[in-house]
Amino acid sequence: MAIGGALMAGAASAQPSPAPTTQQPTSSTPPSPIITDRDFEAALPPVEAPVEAPANPVASSAQPTTATDPDLTKPLVPLDDFNKEALRDDNGSGKTETSPSLSYRWHVAGLENLRDADREAPIEGGALVDSFEAVSALKQGKGKATNAAAIAARIEQDRQALSDVMASQGYFDAGVQSSVAMPEQGKPGDIVVSMAVTAGPRYRLGAIRFDAPALVPPDLLTRHFGVHSGEPIVAERVLSAEAALGVLLPQSAYPFAKIGQRDIELDAATGIGDYTLPVTPGPRSRFGDIKIKGRRPVFDARHIATIARFRKGELYDSRQIDDLRKALVATNLFATVTVDPAQTGISAGDNTEYADLVVNQRAGPPRSLSAQAGYSTGEGIKAVGSWSHANLFPPEGAIIASATAGTSEQGVSGTFRRSNAGLRDRTVEVSLSANHTNLDAYEAFTGALKGRISRASTAIWQKRWTYSYGFELIGSNEQDYAFEQAGERRRTFYILALPGQITYDRSNSLLDPTRGYRLSATLSPEASLGSNIQTYARSIFEATGYYPIAGKLVLAGRARVGMIGGASRESIAPSRRFYSGGGGSVRGFGYQELGPKDPDGHPIGGRSQAETSVELRYRFGNFGVVGFVDSGQVFTSEVPTFNSWRFGAGVGVRYYTNFGPMRFDIATPINRQIGESRVAVYVSIGQAF
Repeated sequence: MAIGGALMAGAASAQPSPAPTTQQPTSSTPPSPIITDRDFEAALPPVEAPVEAPANPVASSAQPTTATDPDLTKPLVPLDDFNKEALRDDNGSGKTETSPSLSYRWHVAGLENLRDADREAPIEGGALVDSFEAVSALKQGKGKATNAAAIAARIEQDRQALSDVMASQGYFDAGVQSSVAMPEQGKPGDIVVSMAVTAGPRYRLGAIRFDAPALVPPDLLTRHFGVHSGEPIVAERVLSAEAALGVLLPQSAYPFAKIGQRDIELDAATGIGDYTLPVTPGPRSRFGDIKIKGRRPVFDARHIATIARFRKGELYDSRQIDDLRKALVATNLFATVTVDPAQTGISAGDNTEYADLVVNQRAGPPRSLSAQAGYSTGEGIKAVGSWSHANLFPPEGAIIASATAGTSEQGVSGTFRRSNAGLRDRTVEVSLSANHTNLDAYEAFTGALKGRISRASTAIWQKRWTYSYGFELIGSNEQDYAFEQAGERRRTFYILALPGQITYDRSNSLLDPTRGYRLSATLSPEASLGSNIQTYARSIFEATGYYPIAGKLVLAGRARVGMIGGASRESIAPSRRFYSGGGGSVRGFGYQELGPKDPDGHPIGGRSQAETSVELRYRFGNFGVVGFVDSGQVFTSEVPTFNSWRFGAGVGVRYYTNFGPMRFDIATPINRQIGESRVAVYVSIGQAF
């Protein structure tokens, strides 16, 4: 027999398969037993006797029956005059009678201990049972039915479902028998429905053929088809292999390929089924031009070509189209956007044609508001809110206004940012800001003009190498402690900095890594301008690593070293020195609390620092717990000396969201000293590292 489009995946449908088009092996299924009301009489509740029919119910057409009821001779009442009140089945008592109900039990035999006759290999009978029960009418009825006919209909439906499930595993000749056992007359009990499956031979794939013209490479279909001759004809595997070809062909320069209707010719004598699949590949294609479509397009073809990772003339690959669509969605500028290939019929050489890309786009709202807040011991409460127009200067030229309010920091800033600036994921940014900072270490009124060019990882593409470089022009009036004056002093600094950073990332996640590592280096040559120009260089080196121990248990570690060389500590603005302590540094201590201090116990910063952190993270669902030990210190020397090393330890909880984990940590200093808090609390978004 020939099996075409009716090949099922498991028991996804209980509908009968189409009739075969050629010879079919004789089925071993016996006829279904007839379930009549007489069979169920003992289980049925008593009902009123039916009204006796007249002796001659059908009158001759030559002598029609005469109506004896005078109401039948009256004219029909207009429809509008009918009483439209719904009928009630409560006999005027207000209580609705329940329908009579039969109870039944059912079971299926013959699935659990199936064996492959040719190879003596056990078959997953439990999976067959699960597939059948997913569509079983008897199971869905939950052991209750209103009458015998309902049970009979469910039995017949389940017989067909069992046949389909067996056919999905290659048992096309499987037989299904059913029987019904009634309770004794006059005694309560359940009706017992039994179904027995006789598997019969299991058919295997014979020849596998593809009805298709020559492709490039010639073995493109045969090499990637997921099933092979000799395997049992399992619907799920066959359908999965066909779906894989439907994905493979557009990835292999055939964007217009179509998979036809399969044909499996079964031979009952040999138990072999020869498989044929028609494939219409369409023209082998190369990327053509980008065409814009839509009432309110956001980007022109030139900018979309900048975002794309392919160029005109390259062989078509649907994965590149998926990447482009994701990148367009990630700009957050579209209400809807699609990217589809279109045939052109224009030769691209080498027996290929150009396939244009039609980008259908509709603009979304470009303006947005955002806010975030956090708290940490020493720094206090801090809230940041921002307003942005993401496409005020097309393409992707955004204006962002933000404000910061907190117990130790207040400020405003304005930023111009152009994303995908001439290159995918390259950002050009210029900002102007004014801030007031009041910390234990110093107080500063600062204005800054900053510019930066960066290439960073994104949510859809985590890059191995990222970088940034730029400039900073800073004017800052700062107050700190002067040892030579034995008191507070206020100075104004004018600073030019040229910071640069490079990162190598081999971790498996941008927001919540569980394996791999990251290496980062930052170098910032700086000059403090004024009557006495000072030049120096700030450098920071950091490494993080993540190692899965077992299951959801991850060991994470961090090491950081910072150095300033070329100037004395006193000549460096307090805001440019190194400090340690706080939620992103050494937990257990207040913000900037570690390191050298003035006579009043306030930190004064240093020219070098060293920090380490070790975390044991365990996640369960959307929540997680963390135990950690942090350590570090700030030093007056240019290079860390690692003396007076301090430790903090604590625990934390995490709540995992789509934009990263929310973090709550509580820690305490080890070997606490005078003036240090017993407990430090940190609340923020994102892992500590």
